[in-house]
Amino acid sequence: MHAGEIEAVFREERGRLLASLVAQYRDLDLAEDVTSDALEAALVHWPVDGVPSRPGAWLLTAARRKALDIVRRDTVYANRIAQLAVDVERADPVQHGDEVDLPDDRLQLFFTCAHPALAVEDRLVLTLRCLAGLTTPEVARALLLTPATAGQRVVRAKKKISQSRIPFRVPGADELPSRLPLVLQVVYSVFTEGYSASSGEDLMRIDLAEEAIGLGRVLHRLMPDSRNVSGLLALMLLVHARRGARTDPDGDVVLLADQDRSLWDTDAIAEGTALVERALNGGPPGRYAVQAAIAALHDEAADAASTDWPQIVALYEVLTGLAPSPIVAMNHAVAVAMCDGPQRGLELLDELRNQKELARYYPFPLARADLLQKLGRDADAVEAYRVALACVVSTPVREMIERRLATVRR
Repeated sequence: MHAGEIEAVFREERGRLLASLVAQYRDLDLAEDVTSDALEAALVHWPVDGVPSRPGAWLLTAARRKALDIVRRDTVYANRIAQLAVDVERADPVQHGDEVDLPDDRLQLFFTCAHPALAVEDRLVLTLRCLAGLTTPEVARALLLTPATAGQRVVRAKKKISQSRIPFRVPGADELPSRLPLVLQVVYSVFTEGYSASSGEDLMRIDLAEEAIGLGRVLHRLMPDSRNVSGLLALMLLVHARRGARTDPDGDVVLLADQDRSLWDTDAIAEGTALVERALNGGPPGRYAVQAAIAALHDEAADAASTDWPQIVALYEVLTGLAPSPIVAMNHAVAVAMCDGPQRGLELLDELRNQKELARYYPFPLARADLLQKLGRDADAVEAYRVALACVVSTPVREMIERRLATVRR
């Protein structure tokens, strides 16, 4: 059995397996341990015996056996699980009639880890690392953190869950709206890692991007009237629609302005555009709806030259009011450069140079390098390209920046 096939099954099944085990044992550490054990057992058996017809069931059985072994030999673990089970019953139980039937166990855990007893920044890191299956470096990149900080937050969140005996349970219907923003952020972070892999030989991790879109569809079925959910699903569809044109036949990165738009997924664009219209109507827009509207303007343009940059600038100004961040400010500056020229865009970018969130975010020095090169400031452009290279782990992006660097006059 090819290693790539086994890895694909692992990616598909890991989140569901972990969710099932947490639901059963109410202990995230134990669930993670036995999930890892089950995957290791599969690596031993599957290359010889082949992937079973029901790989999820095989992994769940293996994990439960490992959990039983741990509980049998470790009385501390056994007592801890027993106490957790009691706490779940005592801690503000939700009546069965008020429960929300979440059609994906991973979404149930996403909502659970959005518990208000956890610090906001810890909730997001924990969910991305443990439940969405991103590695610590991938989480760090998604949240513009150092890997050490991301790891510390995971440990802190787990400790809080254990010490405070936070129950793993389905939230009540009245709790969903307050926990929804974190869940949307998690789903979008998973999509972002899929759209632009932080490491490895491939530009994209299509499986992650499509998994995030699948979770977005589940959320949309669960909350069809939520304009924020509609906005997020629209955004993912409109961005993912370009996947077929983002690399050339050799695997080299093709920037948006140079893409063959005939390769874009017109069905996804149509679906995303309809969702954008729904998300923008009926009240003040949410952040994802505005981002989706920006993506729709790119997707609707026949070519790069006909892109409605003034409207994109205006939308970034709206987004700044809704969800200000250094990245939003950076994207606004790039859009301004397309409208008012590279000098004005560079001035806005340079106002952001002391923002620590952008210190290792390669699109920032790359955007500066592009504008510097357009202005004929070649020495400064070379320096900015080199700063961007120092921030990149992904091979395709590194090679793209190296090609851009080679075009600068020396």
